[in-house]
Amino acid sequence: MPCSSWSAAANLIRLAVRVRLTRVGNKKNPIWRVVVADGRSPRDGRCIETVGHYNPQTEPSTIVLDHERLQHWIDRGAQPSGTVKKLMRARDRATSPSES
Repeated sequence: MPCSSWSAAANLIRLAVRVRLTRVGNKKNPIWRVVVADGRSPRDGRCIETVGHYNPQTEPSTIVLDHERLQHWIDRGAQPSGTVKKLMRARDRATSPSES
């Protein structure tokens, strides 16, 4: 039988702050913002802070992330979504010096 502190901890994990995408732009012209938001808020709902943007329609795709603010939120327990993790990896590959 779980104790009350265990269920309270489970609620905190479920209600965590998330780093995720929110859609902006017009119909058939998606542009995404990378935002820090409460896990309970809807996809295009209220956010705490905008930490970047992503435009998949340019060639190559435009990925702009404020790494300092992103790391600030991750250090404080914000959980990045799977897509944001992929964007972070892609951005790191694009900015790292290529080896010959």
